[in-house]
Amino acid sequence: MDIDIVKRAINGENDAFLDIIHSYKVDLYKTAYAYLKNEDQALEAIQEVTFRAYQEICKLREPAYVKTWIIRMMMNYCVDLLKKNRRLVASDEFLDWQGELDDYSFLEIEEAMGKINENERQLLLLKYFHDLKIKDIALMLQVPEGTVKTRLYKSLKSLRSQIEVKGEWKSV
Repeated sequence: MDIDIVKRAINGENDAFLDIIHSYKVDLYKTAYAYLKNEDQALEAIQEVTFRAYQEICKLREPAYVKTWIIRMMMNYCVDLLKKNRRLVASDEFLDWQGELDDYSFLEIEEAMGKINENERQLLLLKYFHDLKIKDIALMLQVPEGTVKTRLYKSLKSLRSQIEVKGEWKSV
């Protein structure tokens, strides 16, 4: 994302804000759907987060992290919505792999993701689904980079153990 566009959006330029939303609409949808598992709710979440982002963009301190900021806003919205509805949901982000895999490995990964705790799942989502750098994740979570690396290692270990329990892959 061009930093100038973000700066213009921060300064109140509506077209620049729309460019940002357009650039990240797929990421927002995937995040919302991964949490909510419902297309209608995911689309509604995009509308709500777009509105909230529009209201809050003037408070964005670092334009370079606009993607991290807006994805985090979506994640927080979805978690709040799930808490409100008192439902637990597993992440579906690996369903995108369906067309790439010859077998049903994505189902095992989805099931394993549902068995690890929310913090581990969220960290794996940020790193591998949104392809965020450890530095960006550390800024988002407000923890040192070393802490992110340690938590990521433990999260992957938990995911592997869930998959290996079923006797599935050893290469996750």
